[in-house]
Amino acid sequence: MDKVEILYVDDELNNLLGFKANFRLDYTIHTASDTIEAEKILAENPNIRIIFCDHRMPHELGVDFLSRIKKLYPRPIRILLTAYADMNVVVNAINKGNIFKFVRKPWLNEDIISSIEEANKFYIATSLLDIKNEELQKAYDELDKFAYSISHDMRDPLAGVLSAISYALGYDQVKPIHELLLLMQGSVLKLDQYIDSLKDYYLLRRGELLLKEIDFHEVADSINEFYKISIEENKVNLSITVEQNSLFKSDLSLLELILHNLLSNAFKYQKLDAKDKYIKAQFKVAKGMATIIVEDNGIGIANESVEDIFKLFYRASHQAQGMGFGLYNVNSALIKINGKVEVESELGKGTKFTLYIPSK
Repeated sequence: MDKVEILYVDDELNNLLGFKANFRLDYTIHTASDTIEAEKILAENPNIRIIFCDHRMPHELGVDFLSRIKKLYPRPIRILLTAYADMNVVVNAINKGNIFKFVRKPWLNEDIISSIEEANKFYIATSLLDIKNEELQKAYDELDKFAYSISHDMRDPLAGVLSAISYALGYDQVKPIHELLLLMQGSVLKLDQYIDSLKDYYLLRRGELLLKEIDFHEVADSINEFYKISIEENKVNLSITVEQNSLFKSDLSLLELILHNLLSNAFKYQKLDAKDKYIKAQFKVAKGMATIIVEDNGIGIANESVEDIFKLFYRASHQAQGMGFGLYNVNSALIKINGKVEVESELGKGTKFTLYIPSK
């Protein structure tokens, strides 16, 4: 394990030298002779866990320094060293500096070691709590977006169907009713797509990985078969190449989820007036790693949007109706199978996704 990093602040040089000499073998020790130097050290060393600070210093009292830095550096545990611990110092330290502990000067090595061990345990506990709170806040944010999406993306198609039914009830002739049925069909298909996205969303959050050997030649055949109609309708040339000479294991359902989201986007976001539309999918398996490239010459993604495309409900373009789940699900699936993705895109010229997925 890495050594615990400690900052010791004292204006007496002998104390600094003695502290470092006594504890440098077991801990990583930083020393500072004044609070200005101490702040620089904190800024340059974000892994400092514990701060020991003398109370009586010429330019700034230790309590005032520890109180001042707790907003900028809230995680390090603060310990006050003092030979003059009257009640006012104790009260100020607790109220202003959130001091974890007092150590009297001249200190004993046993007291310092005991303080470090206690402070380190407290640091680990509070750090884990901070991480859990951040995760909880992220979950709340996603839940807020999710609730809005359900009310918006499910209500719109249902409202469309209800409106069409209301109009249809007023007609006696078949032709206008047929036209309204087509509108209703579009709304129902949109709702079905949304529900399918929800299924993928929950697939990524529940259950264990179902590992099996994957033959990318079979995956390529399945893709060609699945997108036959899209190829004809969109006049797009889909080319797939496979290089696989070794076994590859992963979760096929997650892999298919990733590929279908990327490929369906490649079809949806082609340039409508282009004549040479293409989508390329390349699969290469070597040394236990699958490298997958999905490339198109579609409308591309604006530079300012590339960082956001994997966020839940984010839509970089309004050319096609999307639910805002697709690329979020892609990223979540990759995390689940320890994969990663790189994106290259230029607005008006196309997009290239490169995936790296290790064999299980």
